[in-house]
Amino acid sequence: MLDPCVRRVIYLDSDLVVVDDVGKLWRTDLRGRSVGAPEYCHANFTKYFTERFWLDPKLAGTFTGRKACYFNTGVMVIDLERWRLFGHTRQIERWMEVQKAGSNDGGEDIRAGLPSSLPAGFRRNVASIDQRWNQHGLGGDNVIGSCRDLHPGPVSLLHWSGLGKPWIRLDANRCCPLDALWAPYDLYGLTT
Repeated sequence: MLDPCVRRVIYLDSDLVVVDDVGKLWRTDLRGRSVGAPEYCHANFTKYFTERFWLDPKLAGTFTGRKACYFNTGVMVIDLERWRLFGHTRQIERWMEVQKAGSNDGGEDIRAGLPSSLPAGFRRNVASIDQRWNQHGLGGDNVIGSCRDLHPGPVSLLHWSGLGKPWIRLDANRCCPLDALWAPYDLYGLTT
């Protein structure tokens, strides 16, 4: 638990490189929300949840009347004062309990692979921030040998989300073009 005097944090996954002033991300206006994260729409959530999820009207109803959007939690700015005030930790723990209870053996996640552990109902607490702060998916399409290019527009952060990690591809001499941007930071790998 962070000390109560800590009012804001930035969470960054370990598979990314910041190529801009992170102070700009720190100063992001969360517009009265608890969390800021890049939002991605046009997702096909039928692939992210199991059939058991969709058969439960209460769970499937989470998406009724909503755009097919999700927040990639690999980059988040968190207002800890609001987080604590609204008890978000408990909300997420409850969502995780619901998932566990909805599984066949008490342990299998009913999500087939949702890219975020934040429940869809939590969306109203998340401010969408500029996608320049998460050029995600550089790990490819979870297919061996699959490489991706940058999304159009400005870039402040490169994120190798997906199965293809640059340190593995560099050391195996099977790199994607953008992996060269990771190479200078590969402190423990075989690359130089």
